[in-house]
Amino acid sequence: MNNTLFNNLGGEGAVDAAVDIFYRKVLSDDRISDFFDDVDMERQAAKQKAFLTMAFGGPNQYSGMDMRRGHAHLVAKGLNDSHFDAVVENLAATLKELNVSQEYISEVAALCETTRSDVLGK
Repeated sequence: MNNTLFNNLGGEGAVDAAVDIFYRKVLSDDRISDFFDDVDMERQAAKQKAFLTMAFGGPNQYSGMDMRRGHAHLVAKGLNDSHFDAVVENLAATLKELNVSQEYISEVAALCETTRSDVLGK
């Protein structure tokens, strides 16, 4: 088995569970939930699972837009650093809830940070 973050987190089942819990947290977070109004959450979760699998070094089946284009409509609605931080916070809380080690949570947070400029259109 390759020593990728994807495998270290537990593979496909772990990513699937994390995304499901993550979106429950996001949708109940008043800081960011409004960005998901009118979003097909089943489709969104599927895209996120494919994206995170790829980003964590798992099989690449992501066919969505790049981060800058994919979030441009949200930037136009006011998406900013505080919202980005809230998303990362919810992801870290999700991984903690799944008993992922702090080492891997920190690795995920660092990976998220590499996307900040593109997500926020900077």
